[in-house]
Amino acid sequence: MLYSSCIRGVIVQAGIFCKTRLQLGNIGRSLNASRVVNCKWNRQIFTMSNVSMMVDSVSTAKRGPSADLLTGEDDDGGFVCRGWKSEDGELSCGYSSFRGKRVTMEDFFDVKNTTIDGQRVCMFGIFDGHGGSRAAEYLKEHLFENLLKHPQFIMDTKLALSESYQQTDVDFLDSEKDTYRDDGSTASTAVLVGDHLYVANVGDSRTVISKGGKAIPLSEDHKPNRSDERKRIESAGGVVMWAGTWRVGGVLAMSRAFGNRMLKQFVVAEPEIQEQKIDEEFELLVLASDGLWDVVPNEDAVSIARTEEEPEAAARKLTEAAFTRGSADNITCIVVRFHHDKTDPSKTDPSNFQED
Repeated sequence: MLYSSCIRGVIVQAGIFCKTRLQLGNIGRSLNASRVVNCKWNRQIFTMSNVSMMVDSVSTAKRGPSADLLTGEDDDGGFVCRGWKSEDGELSCGYSSFRGKRVTMEDFFDVKNTTIDGQRVCMFGIFDGHGGSRAAEYLKEHLFENLLKHPQFIMDTKLALSESYQQTDVDFLDSEKDTYRDDGSTASTAVLVGDHLYVANVGDSRTVISKGGKAIPLSEDHKPNRSDERKRIESAGGVVMWAGTWRVGGVLAMSRAFGNRMLKQFVVAEPEIQEQKIDEEFELLVLASDGLWDVVPNEDAVSIARTEEEPEAAARKLTEAAFTRGSADNITCIVVRFHHDKTDPSKTDPSNFQED
């Protein structure tokens, strides 16, 4: 990645505008590929018995093994999709990922399942890289593992999320200090601890829930023109300017991200976190990169996902819809479905029926 002194000039000297190559070349957001890819489907459904268990290196009697539930590599640039169901039938999830019209694949995702103190813990994450794939790949490899190792993870999940996000950013930047790369990544994660859902977000990936048939966003995109974000950036000495879209220093089209060392003073990795208690109105959860959200509104995403019983099929349908609607970006989404037992026992227990 070729962040040069021009970028520093843009940041320090407000109003100096570095055109074309520095606006877009370093971030890689406008890359389009003219070649057509072959879309190949991998439609295998995974159950828990198929999952390879990955035991954490930190030994603890209170924590069970951590499982990577959905694994797989991009198949020649085509669609890749898989799914998983919990043994108790209460939860299922699926993902679909497509390189689309981009030359490279910079989207990554992670889904993990474990138990801590007898509670089920499920983690779902979408990581959308820009200017390269290394930052997004690093998040896939380390973010959830760092979160699980946080001493306050169960007692104060919000604190653990906030500190794990920011520490992972510090660790990533340290790991890249001797390189010439300066890529970055978003992160939108949903962490289920028992019956509590925590959604943490950095960047412009997004998490939306369907509750009683209504689409409710649990994250707000970090865009430089958001009034609070613009104020924060300008208070730190940065500038927000128009360069095809609103950009930090005329360069980056999001106001928070992992990585992006040259802009780190202004582009932070501190997440915004929302908490929800899961009840019977919760139907499904959709996490996706902006390759989906750029062309599919929240309400449409929920409506499309609700047409499919299997979350893998729902994720695949969403990915197809985004591509059909003209998305020029990588497209990756995860759909999580909650299966509630809404049956009234009094209506099924024969002992509660009386003859006329």
